Amino acid sequence: MGNCLSSQAADDLSLLNDSDGASLPGEPPPPYQEHVQVPVYHPTPSQTRLATQLTEEEQIRIAQRIGLIQHLPKGIFDPGTEPSEKKVKECVICMLDFVYGDPIRFLPCMHIYHVDCIDDWLMRSFTCPSCMEPVDAALLSSYETN
Repeated sequence: MGNCLSSQAADDLSLLNDSDGASLPGEPPPPYQEHVQVPVYHPTPSQTRLATQLTEEEQIRIAQRIGLIQHLPKGIFDPGTEPSEKKVKECVICMLDFVYGDPIRFLPCMHIYHVDCIDDWLMRSFTCPSCMEPVDAALLSSYETN
């Protein structure tokens, strides 16, 4: 017949208590350690600070910058059917060739970059990496009425 006595190893609760990092019997379990990654921002191109270390003014400036970046048009890279010498073939920030379907962002000066590359760049410097045109001036002038 079988063993009618339960073994300690077959007990689910005893297996949990035997695991690594468990506390002694009668003590509460160790606290859950959640690793939250705090974003890093660049208040100026030469400074790097955690979001929790920014002043209120810096947080407002960064929020405005993020808002302006989100107004820049995005698209999907499509090289077209006929190869052209003038067609941009690589992102000058990461130096990788554009591949069909890559998400790209257009700057007002009509230069294009990978979305992640240019968004990171614009968080540090609000100028086009190719022609050094100030992006915010061109973007803000597009909102002015004539």
